[in-house]
Amino acid sequence: MPSFTHTLCLPTVALLCISVSACQPVNTDASSNDTENWSCQSRDTPFSYSACRIKAESLTDGRYSLQLFWQQTGSEQPLLTFDNLMATLPAENTLSFAMNAGMYNEDYAPIGYTVIEGEEVRSLNLKEGGGNFHLLPNGVLWWDESGNVQVTESHALNEQINDNSAEPWYATQSGPMLVIDDEIHPQFNPESTSLKMRNGAGVCSDGSIQFVNSEQPVTFHEFATLFKDELGCPNALFLDGGIASALYAPSIDKQDKKEMGVMIAVIENNN
Repeated sequence: MPSFTHTLCLPTVALLCISVSACQPVNTDASSNDTENWSCQSRDTPFSYSACRIKAESLTDGRYSLQLFWQQTGSEQPLLTFDNLMATLPAENTLSFAMNAGMYNEDYAPIGYTVIEGEEVRSLNLKEGGGNFHLLPNGVLWWDESGNVQVTESHALNEQINDNSAEPWYATQSGPMLVIDDEIHPQFNPESTSLKMRNGAGVCSDGSIQFVNSEQPVTFHEFATLFKDELGCPNALFLDGGIASALYAPSIDKQDKKEMGVMIAVIENNN
């Protein structure tokens, strides 16, 4: 579930970000599903979950882009919903799929490192504390301007930023890490009985980025094992859980109406 400093709530949304122009309707016909480059599926084993994947190489040719969205253009008001996000997209853009992108406070603002189009919205959070976000190591899902997507442990990314070897164009920090260099988070207990709805993202060895939303309560260990063993992702990050988990994937009839903070989305440019 979302993390707050005061009363518990969930991640943040608004259009302070990205390349968004006039509010025009967008083509969301599931028939536009380009399965060669991206696809969404619902599966029942090892537990019930929905997953959307996109080939990493497809993010570098200009047709598709991976973007973060938070506030409405020219406003400090958060977008909050996938419907509001779609209303802001130019007519030539299609929202292929989207998911909540991390934990937020009571104002729907991100609590961790957030970068949108090269602008740092929230600084890297390296503090210790309670809750899932601070179940260390935590990490950052980020990508540079060329579309090279990575999941990196937070302290390691801080070093890379300081020595200029990493230049995030978009970034969202959350925690805990699920899989770190092909190892499950050391604090996850296979015998845990803490069952929650969970969602996360992984960068996988087949050259894809996987976005997963559990459709039933699972433990952290079960969720991490899915990324490591079933999806083949050497590095994966928990985004949020509980009532904060949200997925927009019309090709598999998933269109959550929840309110959230920052959203992550794959956008197709139809020009």
